[in-house]
Amino acid sequence: MVFKICDRCKGTNLKTLLSKLKEIDKNAQIQIGCQNLCGIGRSKSFVIINHIPIIAENEEELLQKIREYYYSTKH
Repeated sequence: MVFKICDRCKGTNLKTLLSKLKEIDKNAQIQIGCQNLCGIGRSKSFVIINHIPIIAENEEELLQKIREYYYSTKH
């Protein structure tokens, strides 16, 4: 599992998101840097999981969507 997150976008709190992603999958590869989703990242939280963007209005909703995607691909 590869999580890609942006350290420049204002829609995502990098510190809290990182720790929560590690809770979901401690063995996942996490890549931090510009993901070229600047328009979305200005106002919404997002993560790219295995080349699929997951977008939400806030971090709580984003984490819920990430868990749903993660567990649907693991089982």
